[in-house]
Amino acid sequence: MTAPAISPTNHPAAHSHPFAVVDVETSGLAADRDRILSIAVVQVGADGSVGERWTTLLDPGCDPGPVHIHGLTRELLAGSPTFVDVVDELAARLAGRVMVAHNASFDWRFLTAEAARVGRELPIERRMCSCALARRLDLPVPDFRLATIADFWAVPFERQHDALADALVVAEVLPRMLALAGEQDLELPITAGDRTPAPRPARAPRARCAFVNPGPLAEAGLIQGMRIAFTGETDTPRDRLEQLAIDAGLAVATSVSRRTSVLVTNHAGSGSGKAKAAVAHGVPVIDEATFLRLAADVATGSPRDVPAPALVRAPALVPTPVPATAPAPAAPAAASAASTAAQVPAARGGGGPAARRPFAVRRVLVLGGPHAEAAALRERVIDAGGLAAVNLTASVTDVVCLPGGEADRRMARIRTLGLPVTTADTFLRLLDDLLATGRRVPGQPSPGAPRSLVRGAVVDLPVATAGARWTVAATWAWDSTVEIDLVAFLLGVNELVGDDDDFVFFNQPHTDDGAASLSVDGPSEQAITLDLMTLPSSVHRVVIAAALGDGRTFGDIGPVNVAARTPDGQPWLHATLDAATTERTMVLAEVYRRNGMWRFRAVGQGHDHGLVDLARGYGVDATD
Repeated sequence: MTAPAISPTNHPAAHSHPFAVVDVETSGLAADRDRILSIAVVQVGADGSVGERWTTLLDPGCDPGPVHIHGLTRELLAGSPTFVDVVDELAARLAGRVMVAHNASFDWRFLTAEAARVGRELPIERRMCSCALARRLDLPVPDFRLATIADFWAVPFERQHDALADALVVAEVLPRMLALAGEQDLELPITAGDRTPAPRPARAPRARCAFVNPGPLAEAGLIQGMRIAFTGETDTPRDRLEQLAIDAGLAVATSVSRRTSVLVTNHAGSGSGKAKAAVAHGVPVIDEATFLRLAADVATGSPRDVPAPALVRAPALVPTPVPATAPAPAAPAAASAASTAAQVPAARGGGGPAARRPFAVRRVLVLGGPHAEAAALRERVIDAGGLAAVNLTASVTDVVCLPGGEADRRMARIRTLGLPVTTADTFLRLLDDLLATGRRVPGQPSPGAPRSLVRGAVVDLPVATAGARWTVAATWAWDSTVEIDLVAFLLGVNELVGDDDDFVFFNQPHTDDGAASLSVDGPSEQAITLDLMTLPSSVHRVVIAAALGDGRTFGDIGPVNVAARTPDGQPWLHATLDAATTERTMVLAEVYRRNGMWRFRAVGQGHDHGLVDLARGYGVDATD
């Protein structure tokens, strides 16, 4: 692959503020419990010039974790300063700059968590993810790992997972990406620092109940897995009652919902919030003495997690051969991306024979028009096998202009790029002609190009050689001012969460076992990463949804692009989803088990209610 011949000194940076490139090495992946082992900061000027560098090891006061990755042993870290010793120096180097990191939400969460532990707040008002910027630039690379980006720009990268080495590589490629963004008139994915999921406050861990909730208390008595809530004064200290319940295999809840099995209280008519909720949900109520008597003889429940069947590899997909009349793919990265593409199966539903999908080589951007008309046109593009673009990127091949689209501020760049612009009528006549004659648009996608899914289409997720960590990312219009929250629900066979920890959202950005996690890579890019090998066997379906706040609707932001990325970071499939103008939440996708395999479904189901009602529908004890 060949990088554009761009000299940072010949092109001004696409932003007027200086940058602070940051990298941290950590003892684990969870910012609320793991610690920073080393930090590096490299300053980059607004003109792209690389300035001062600073790095330090830290004594975390804990086990350093995966030494085989970062090489930082207890002996090496012993005697190093602690975070409180360096926080002033760190703050001075970050002040007044846009923080930049590769997968910036990870570094931001750890820095924020460490600062909170010592009662400080770092001056990070804005941040930018260099990985998100590389994706926005549509760089022709097989994945967006830092080593791959460095290779693309011919930047030496000798020591990976070394804080200073990683930061220096980002600092070297950043001016090149800024220059390219300036040439393409692209907005940088800079977002406010507080729009990253915040680490949860430190709390005493509570073990996940090992048994399935059998439902409300009945005459048979307590059964392992029942959800128990306590309220009001008790003769036995509350912590002893809770520990007794946990030791007996019961789940202790901090609130009352329709999934609560029983409320324990000596004052049923106290009018407490839990007592009122028990009445509203029809939850049985018993006193402390009754609970102690029943807790002495708890029946055996059904284990929540049983050994999961081995994941079956999806059948291989043989890439469609390129017709002799079509020009060969020009993208140099296609060959390296083809290995993953050859492992993925064909989509089920919403497709058709290749001869009936004549538009499979195009990425079409629709501008202007009423929401319903633009959505219908995007649906036609996808149904014909093309990709419906949400933003103007380097890979867009066609622009369809509906009424009002000619006033879109992107038209100037479209003319500069020389992209063909047609009306809807002309575009639809082209599609109808291609379908009637069975012809294809000249050119073919590279074997590694992402595939387009229509609403409702299903594909099997293969177990790739790089592992089983798949990422489902959502992207919307870069100039949107609407705040969107991406969320995930981990559901059992009853289509409900097992407990509230099975809800991943802004203030709870990962499950305790790391099987599901949320990242915010920019103001219009968020993602849920799922480790399919780590997800408990009790989780049969993961629902990924988007929610809007402040009474806004999806009619205000337009379509949402959902992309699945393989464990080695390659874009694999896309689905562009439109909701109606009144909908405030939308289920984007589902990842679910079927016959020993994980499947992905593009959903696109909108709801007029907000996130709280959506969460309650999946059994989360959500409050307004």
